[in-house]
Amino acid sequence: MDLPLSRAAVPRLEFVATTGSTNDDLREAATGPEAAAWPHGSVIVTDDQTRGRGRMGRTWLAPTGKTLAISVLVRPELPGGRPFPPEAYGWIPLIAGAAMTEAVRRAVDAAASARSDTDEEDGTGGVEVVLKWPNDVLVSGYKICGILSELLPVAEHAEAGAVVVGAGLNLTLDEHDLPTLTSTSLLLVTGVQPDADAVLADYLTGFLGLLRAFTEHGADPASSGVASRVAALCGTLGAEVRVELPGDRELLGVAEHIDRHGRLLVRDRNGEVQAVAAGDVTHLRY
Repeated sequence: MDLPLSRAAVPRLEFVATTGSTNDDLREAATGPEAAAWPHGSVIVTDDQTRGRGRMGRTWLAPTGKTLAISVLVRPELPGGRPFPPEAYGWIPLIAGAAMTEAVRRAVDAAASARSDTDEEDGTGGVEVVLKWPNDVLVSGYKICGILSELLPVAEHAEAGAVVVGAGLNLTLDEHDLPTLTSTSLLLVTGVQPDADAVLADYLTGFLGLLRAFTEHGADPASSGVASRVAALCGTLGAEVRVELPGDRELLGVAEHIDRHGRLLVRDRNGEVQAVAAGDVTHLRY
């Protein structure tokens, strides 16, 4: 896969024909003896990942050539080389999720506009593309992309940490390929063969651009515009949710806000607001 648009969007992009995990590959490259050759924004991508990982320790496998596994190396730092604040790392998966949501929206919109038989007046094909906190992209309630971010250990003599942000995007899965009954793909949504390079380049450009704005504003989600951008895309806000928390606990309530640390604020059924930093969220209505 040549991916000229995507290669032009980042300092380094390596396409591998097959691999166990692009996150593992990028982590090893970014922490190994050749780490200096992998700058901020470097990418490893494949359409054949055999040991993909998701949240809560889940694993998944997709047919060859029908999905993209994308891993991006992020080495965030503030202007003047100041270290990235630890409390700001929680925004990185949200920034990636926002960028992927926008890329999928544009792909869906473009496909709908190109179809001469669509009856939709809004040009979207009648589907809704939203971010589910913290890092899934849903199309009309069906998952089309999941994102898993992994913090790397701080290397010796390094002043800043690094993060590998992995995303799995369903491109051309059909009904028989779907890993769950709540999944979908760009092909199923649009009825059109997606342009993998265009969607990938759109995601990478949006992700790194939004992250750059975040760091240039001192990792302030409000002044950088990141908080409002994520909130506008997040279909979790205002929804009734069930959150599976660590320790086999469960929280039921209404998701009201994302706080300055990227945590989801949920008003439970007793009227108390709880901040969720990590958990598996299910929308109980859309």
